Amino acid sequence: MILEMGKKAKTEPSLRASVTFPAEVYSSLETIANRKKVSIAWVVREAAERYVSDQWPLFVGTRDDK
Repeated sequence: MILEMGKKAKTEPSLRASVTFPAEVYSSLETIANRKKVSIAWVVREAAERYVSDQWPLFVGTRDDK
């Protein structure tokens, strides 16, 4: 679920992940976050949500629904 800035998802609990980025990628994330006036975490979440959304049609029928 992609949300607009400042809005939080209320339907699902959040999980935490630790990610290590190469210095150049982290610097780019900082620049993007500063320009959008959001946190780096927000930028990473948005990117991950978009990536999953773009890839999902490739995995139709493989999702483990609960």
